[in-house]
Amino acid sequence: MLKTALALFALSAAAFAQSAPATYKSAAELMEVLKANIPKATDQASAPVVTADTWHASVVYRNKPGVAMAHATGPAKGTEVHYIIDGSTTVITGGSLLRPAGGPSDIQGGVTHHLAKGDVLVIPAGTPHWYKEIQGSVTYLEVRFDVEKDKK
Repeated sequence: MLKTALALFALSAAAFAQSAPATYKSAAELMEVLKANIPKATDQASAPVVTADTWHASVVYRNKPGVAMAHATGPAKGTEVHYIIDGSTTVITGGSLLRPAGGPSDIQGGVTHHLAKGDVLVIPAGTPHWYKEIQGSVTYLEVRFDVEKDKK
């Protein structure tokens, strides 16, 4: 399962040049980092695979819903590819992002996707999306393209 996700990542990343010929992290190494980060996380934990100038990849773990969002600007902007490694979830994409003052964010008029192990979701830059329901937990490979380099 993780090997398949890493292979998908390798195919996706092949189109982007990087100074190193390849990046390798074992499933054991990624899961160790992920397990260490879970207790510190509020809604999701991650284990970075690689970060380059205009793209990055991480393995992400969620055990509760996130907030509705749309990455149109900033360091998290860009198209996202989510490959479900384990677990299942309900994700809403598209529609209108609602952020009421003092209330939780929501998406109105989006498309509901029920994702499980092996499924892939591609979210174009700026598209509202929301991990609305998590059935137990979900782990996925997230690859983001066209991200802005952190300008610290």
